[in-house]
Amino acid sequence: MKPNFSLGSDHAGFELKEELKRYLESRGLATTDRGCFSSERADYPDFAHSVAEDVEKGASRFGLIICGSGNGINMAANKHRGIRSALCWKPELASLARQHNDANILALPARFISTQEAKDILDAFLVASFEGGRHALRVEKIGGSC
Repeated sequence: MKPNFSLGSDHAGFELKEELKRYLESRGLATTDRGCFSSERADYPDFAHSVAEDVEKGASRFGLIICGSGNGINMAANKHRGIRSALCWKPELASLARQHNDANILALPARFISTQEAKDILDAFLVASFEGGRHALRVEKIGGSC
């Protein structure tokens, strides 16, 4: 079964989200678009929470969230239990986020990367998988309370 993605962005990430939605679908991957649906001003937490809930509940295997810097939308998504959202601006970071941190949401900074860079980062996220082993205990500690 191919992974499916829940997608969300604010106004700053809207155009890149639309490009990446088409890109994922062209690769045969299912998408669920949680908004926003235009370049009109929108608040990133609304869309981060919708995507995180899809992943949290198992409705989507992965999430893709985008705002101007990637920071705010990433912070909002990581408030959810079981969510490991990683802000990535290079393919190597996306690979490591999957391999070492079992990231289940990819956050992108729309104002700091090109569409091609975003596709390369997304590809790296897709092909990498969690290595487990020494990383498993660390990942388990992320979800626990301190």
